[in-house]
Amino acid sequence: MASAPRPVPARIAGPADIDAVVETLTTAFFDDPLWGPAFPDPGRRARQAAVMWRLFVSSAVRYPWTLVTPNAESAAVWIPPGGTELTPDEEDGMEGLLAGSAGPEVAEGVLRICEQFAAARPAEPHFYLTLLGTHDAHRGKGLGMGLPAEALAHIDALGAPAYLESSNPANLARYERAGFAAHGRITVATGHVVTTMWRPAAS
Repeated sequence: MASAPRPVPARIAGPADIDAVVETLTTAFFDDPLWGPAFPDPGRRARQAAVMWRLFVSSAVRYPWTLVTPNAESAAVWIPPGGTELTPDEEDGMEGLLAGSAGPEVAEGVLRICEQFAAARPAEPHFYLTLLGTHDAHRGKGLGMGLPAEALAHIDALGAPAYLESSNPANLARYERAGFAAHGRITVATGHVVTTMWRPAAS
């Protein structure tokens, strides 16, 4: 039986880390079965997707829950209970931002995915692992799942549950080893199924 992920050296990311975190997420999600097709032109995907990742990362660092490895080789973006992924102004500007970088059809598709995700989130207060990725150059070192392990130790001490959406079925077993269990399913317009996962508060 595989053991639970071990924590790795981590620190809280700040504004100075945004560029590095965006680069890490852009490479990590380039071929993701959900977010790859959301930006269908491979030649422009990295540039277009980076605009979206920058929006979410720039907003998330207002909370002290975005964790990175020492040089941001891996990043885990958490939203604490009562927090939001974006501010109201950022939400209002997201469609125009995406349309300007990737076109209105891509913007519409991304917004629809975000709406589905928002509708599926449990009402119970929880920590939300909204993004987790490791730079392509640093995969296979245990960094990706080590970051959630580090955060979950603190979340357990607070007696709080945690929630995430797994866009890649290959990651389900990894999340299960970290204590998450399947919670629901979201089927996006392409037919791809995203699994939502819940980790109860430590007793």
